[in-house]
Amino acid sequence: MAMHVCTGAILQCSCGAAPSPLQVPPANRMLSGNVPAANIMDHKPLLNILPFAVCTSPANPAVAAATAAALGVLTPMPCLPATATPWFPGVPNVLLGSMPALDDRSKLACNWGGVISVLYPGQAREMMA
Repeated sequence: MAMHVCTGAILQCSCGAAPSPLQVPPANRMLSGNVPAANIMDHKPLLNILPFAVCTSPANPAVAAATAAALGVLTPMPCLPATATPWFPGVPNVLLGSMPALDDRSKLACNWGGVISVLYPGQAREMMA
């Protein structure tokens, strides 16, 4: 069974160098494991999704420019998440703030080609079917 994701969850981007915590403002007014619970709309860069140290994706314009300046040697640059679309798929039969709840199997796409996944859901008690 999947776990309900909440604030403090640990995320990892496939193009990032380090994990990052998920931030969920208490706007949804629901708790999971005594902390604010997440839904699929908790994908906003720098509000919900914090940087993953440095980015290694050549699709990232900053990485592409630095790599070109280094004569083709991949040059990571500071991560600035570009997450324009919601998490997918979420849990469609569990609504939180009128949107599907977020579980630890969901993925989030970054515009620069990275895929963000949940390493730890932020709590260990609330499961979802």
